[in-house]
Amino acid sequence: MNVKVEKALNQQVHAEFFSFYLYLSVAAYFAANHLDGFAHWMRVQAQEEFNHAMKLFDFLNERGGTVELLPIDAPAREWPGPSAAVEAVLNHERAISGRINSLVDLATAENDHATTVMLHWYVNEQVEEEATADTLFHQVKMVESSPYGLLMIDRELAGRPAAAAPSPAE
Repeated sequence: MNVKVEKALNQQVHAEFFSFYLYLSVAAYFAANHLDGFAHWMRVQAQEEFNHAMKLFDFLNERGGTVELLPIDAPAREWPGPSAAVEAVLNHERAISGRINSLVDLATAENDHATTVMLHWYVNEQVEEEATADTLFHQVKMVESSPYGLLMIDRELAGRPAAAAPSPAE
């Protein structure tokens, strides 16, 4: 496996595991503030992020690369309010999209076609991740001064189904 691509993929595994930590931290924040629907939604999203990390982990192994697990910094655990917590998630997803785009650029420049093709799944996934976080952020901002509106969103988020584990064929 190309050494530059291998290093960059390991850094992305690290970023995806940090995403897992961030979503868990936001879930804990919402649980502590008795917004259990928000907490549930964030926990489901954390599991998705874990699955994203494992997909890269498995890809590195399949390609004969070496997985290097890096230390994970603690994410923030407090926010001034629900909209700030969701905005942190939105900003993080935007940063992850930038990282994925840079990975695609690197894989393309290094003529690593297998990695380029695999990363297209992440490009598409990030479009969905950003759109979902953006919608949630704007909805929370709209009802920020209305506890009833916040509780309505909380109830809706409680119904999010659990994340499915990725199949080995993905």
